[in-house]
Order: sequence, then C-alpha cells, then structure tokens
Amino acid sequence: MLYSAKSDSGAGDELQRTETRLQHRGIFVHLAVSSATGRIHSRKRESLPMASTSRPSATLTSPGYLMPFVTVTALFFIFGFITTLNMALVPDLRRIFDLDYAWAMLAESAFFLAYFVFSAPSSKLIERIGYKRTMVVSLFIQVVGCALFIPAARLVNFPLFLIAIFLVGAGVTALQTSANPYVAILGPEHSAPVRLTLAQAFNSIGAAIAPLVGGAFILSGSELEVPKSVIANEVRGPYIAIASGLLLLGLAVAFSHLPPITETQSFRPGKPGDAATTHSIWHYRHTVLSAVGIFLYVGVEVGLASIAVNYFKSQGMSSLKTASFLVSLYWLGAMVGRLLGSWILTKVKSGKLLGAFGVAGALLLGISMFTSGGVAIWTLVLCGFFNSIMFPNVFALGIVGLGPLTSKGSGLIMTAIVGGAIIPYLLGAIADKIGIQHSFALPMACYLYIAWYGVWGSKPKRIVTV
Repeated sequence: MLYSAKSDSGAGDELQRTETRLQHRGIFVHLAVSSATGRIHSRKRESLPMASTSRPSATLTSPGYLMPFVTVTALFFIFGFITTLNMALVPDLRRIFDLDYAWAMLAESAFFLAYFVFSAPSSKLIERIGYKRTMVVSLFIQVVGCALFIPAARLVNFPLFLIAIFLVGAGVTALQTSANPYVAILGPEHSAPVRLTLAQAFNSIGAAIAPLVGGAFILSGSELEVPKSVIANEVRGPYIAIASGLLLLGLAVAFSHLPPITETQSFRPGKPGDAATTHSIWHYRHTVLSAVGIFLYVGVEVGLASIAVNYFKSQGMSSLKTASFLVSLYWLGAMVGRLLGSWILTKVKSGKLLGAFGVAGALLLGISMFTSGGVAIWTLVLCGFFNSIMFPNVFALGIVGLGPLTSKGSGLIMTAIVGGAIIPYLLGAIADKIGIQHSFALPMACYLYIAWYGVWGSKPKRIVTV
C-alpha cells in the first residue's frame, strides 16, 4: 500500500479512513485521512512496496447504485464524443476562414486551454455544491457553448467559434472532474477498477463514433465548391442536436437519484497547517516528470487526430468521409489497446510496457514520415493503439509513493492536460513551414520522452511515509 495511517496504541479515538482506488490495470490512487497527530517524512527511496492486488468480486456496485452508475457512465460517452467531434472542425475551419494549419489548430487549443483554466475551479465547485449538481452545471455549460455555434456559423465569425469551443471545453472539464471520482466510489472499493475500466471504454466508444458523425454531417459538403457561408452552416445542425441532447441529459441527471457522496471531501488536500501541506509537490521528481509526460501525450494524441484528415488527403485519399472513418479507427484502436493493455499489465511492469509503446509510436511515425500512400496512412492510424495505455500509466507512475500528497500530485498532473492546447498548435505551425509529414518529428520526440519516462524517469527518488 502506498500510504497507511495508524492511530496511537493508547488513543481512544477511532481512526477514520476514506480510501478510494482508481485503477486502470496499473493505476492506484490511495487517499487516506490520518489522525491529526500523524507526521509525514520524506526519505530517499530504496525500494517501494508493491500495491496490493484486490480480491476479485462479482459485485460491480453497492446495492441500489447500479442505475446511478449507468447514468454517470453515459456521461463518459458524452465527453468522449464531444472532445473528438471538436477535432472534426479543423478541416472546415481551414476552408471557411482560409486558415493555415497553425491557426486552424487554435480550435484544439481553445478546447484544451479550458482544462488549464477550469480544473481548479471545478474542484472548488464540487466541494461547494456536490458531485451531482456539478455534473448538471457542466452539462448546461456545454449547452450554452453548443448554442453559440449557431450565431458563429451564421456570422461566419472565427473568434466566436473559438469562444464556443472554449465554453464547451469548460463544461467537459467540470464533467470529467466530477464524474471520474464519483464512478470510482459508487460501489465496493475492490471493484472500482472494473467500474472505471467500463466507464472509460464508453469514453472511447464516444471518441470512435464522433469522427463518423463529423464525416457524415460536418464535413459532408467540404469536397464541393460551395460558398463558405454554406460550409459554416453545416456546423449548425449537429451542434443544435447536441445542445438539445445535452439539455435533456442535464434535466435527466438533475431529477435522477444520484446518492450524495460526502466522504470524498476527505480526499481534498489538508487544511493550512496540516502536515501534508508543508511539503511541496515540486520536490518529487517522478511526479513533475509525469506531468511533462501527460503534457506531451495529450498534445500528441490530439494533434495527430486533428491533422489526420488533411494528412490523409495529402497522401492521395480523395474522400473526406473515408478519411474521417480512418480517424474513428485511430480512436477505436485506443479502445482496443486499452482493454488488451489491461491484460498485458498483469504480465508486464507498467514502466516497461510504457517504454515499449512509446518506442513503437515513434517508429510508426518515422515510417509514416519516409513513406507515402497507404503505408503512411495506416502507420499513423496504428498510433492510436499505442496511445492507449499511455495516460493511465504515466499518471499512475507519477503518483507512486506520494501518500497524503497524492491529491497535490494528481492536481499537478491533470493540469498538464493543457498540452492538448499547445502541442497541436506547434504541430500545425511546423506543418505550415515544412509540411505535415516532416512535422511528425515533434510527436516522435514526445513519444521518445514518454518511453524514457516509463523505463527510467518514473523511478521515485523519494516517497512520503508516516
């Protein structure tokens, strides 16, 4: 166990412990509440105890929690779908506004910048109004963002498009911040990994379907020589439908019975003066390097998906619908890799597997850079499979040994999702200068860093003990 707390043998007070474990076959997040007299020490790491394996159980949720779990799992599908659908806008925005790749990639930057801006406020909102109400608020924020696409398309206004995308990103940020921990504690602790894996699979399904929707509706007229206002208006229909669906879903969640989980307030960082707050998370090298890894990983995953349609066209693919279908296979590969990786992680250490997948991703992009046609296309599509286990493993390795500082470490790592706002823009800027194919040198370097982190950089130099 990464962190444990024991009451003094002579004390009469009963130790209160609230523990949640977020596991994705390699993710363990242990958060506990110790007695006020507990002391935290940092020491150089010699060896780290292995996390205990949960006893298998057929129980998925606690009695009466099945329907709440189904409801929240539907939200995972929603933010997976919307996050990926946003990437389908890039080719249309380039054509509507005569943008180069860098400026078109601002659509991704606006979305993922919301993670950097709203992650901490979302946590505060949860503490103030609870998980259920935060989910409802997040869905209504997304409704407002989707509704803004209507005037943005009518006025053919690029800044208004970016504002709409930013608002949708803010809603998705709040939704993820509330839904992830909530689904983990809707049942027995030992079955939390099952619930999280299933919920994340629905996220991947949403991500795989979104490019098909984008190809069928948003990109449907992009191959024709039509006025730009007509292309812009194609965006209105899908986002009106999405806004309507989100509004109905928000009302359904508002009137549904989602049990209040108040114990999770104990997972927050300690109050000023507590022992945990006296230690800076920046002193833990493996955690800081993990944040860098998440920054690069999210940027690469989003950047490749966003530029894929244009890249496939440059390799001779004439149909945008076919290109969008291949992007959906990119995301489907991530889902398959996630499920297969869960089994592989029972046989291989997470650091080694992360290193192997990072090297594989770099090799695939290297092949894509120096080939053409079908080989260049399919090697990029296969990168989706090797992206699959990167986020959970980089995250898990980054919080190893943090004990009561885990929430601080998690906050730092999650903030690094802003890489999805920066790396795609840099990728687009390089593509404008030297071409898409040669711009892959940037994501190759990111993959190699992730491989290095898995094998060497993730080894803690110090851990937290009581």
